[in-house]
Amino acid sequence: MTTDIRLAFAHPEARAEATASADPRDRISLRDHVVEVEIGAFQAERGVTQRVCFNVVVEIRPHPAPLDDDVDRILSYDKITEAIAAELAAERLNLLETLAERVAERILAEPQAMRVFVRIEKLDRGPGALGVEIVRSRAAVPLRAVQDDGSEAALHPLVVYLDNAAIAAPDLSARLDQWEAGGRPLILAVGLPEGPRPVSQVKPAQRRIDLLAIEQNAWVLAGRDPRCVVVASRTEIDWAMNHGQTIVWAPSKLVLDAVDGPGAPADNAVALALWLAELLAAERLIVHGDVSVPAGSRVPVERLAG
Repeated sequence: MTTDIRLAFAHPEARAEATASADPRDRISLRDHVVEVEIGAFQAERGVTQRVCFNVVVEIRPHPAPLDDDVDRILSYDKITEAIAAELAAERLNLLETLAERVAERILAEPQAMRVFVRIEKLDRGPGALGVEIVRSRAAVPLRAVQDDGSEAALHPLVVYLDNAAIAAPDLSARLDQWEAGGRPLILAVGLPEGPRPVSQVKPAQRRIDLLAIEQNAWVLAGRDPRCVVVASRTEIDWAMNHGQTIVWAPSKLVLDAVDGPGAPADNAVALALWLAELLAAERLIVHGDVSVPAGSRVPVERLAG
């Protein structure tokens, strides 16, 4: 049996280990948690319960301080079973896929949780187990904003990458008007400025140099329109989206602090913008200029000329 096939049918913990990042993470798991539930799209599944088996692995950020044997400092196993129970109690569902998505989102709402593997299987629909497995990370969970009626709604921003020509274009303010009229939070990303920049033979140093150069260009863009606010951290971005500000992204802090950071080099600003769009569960990424966009994005990409 090949490694890929073995991992496909192994417990999610094996997949978590095989796809782990270079940064160390702890894991907690729930194995073979069986619940009687009414679920399914077929008429034969309505009005009856069936056994559904949950296997869940959660990758968590290591706690920075001593645990002191204090349960309040960890992500408890109860949070996993509570997430499953809460979603099963919320409403009757047709699809295991929907249930898996909701369980994953609820678990990722916990501050320690970074990535979650959820496998759900129906045990009574055939001679074997029939199921789905998903992997979700904190990057895929959108910010939720409180509405006027007290309810919550997911915020899916519009991310726009502007090349240097678009930054300097005389119709920049008109374009901002157009994007803001769509009603979604607007986040602008830029690339390297024109002209030479310092060069280092040390890769981490060059990475910081390139990121800082992009931030200089972000301030150039912010100077073109008074609505633009340069922000750096996830907290600042979330606050600015909730308060309707036009955001210009300064990438250094978010990129350098990320557990699952972008794999592309810092001078590939389009790849950074795409990573940000995926991190924030953006509605789409709009790209200006004759630039290449990495394949396989989870976010729709729209190209604009000029």
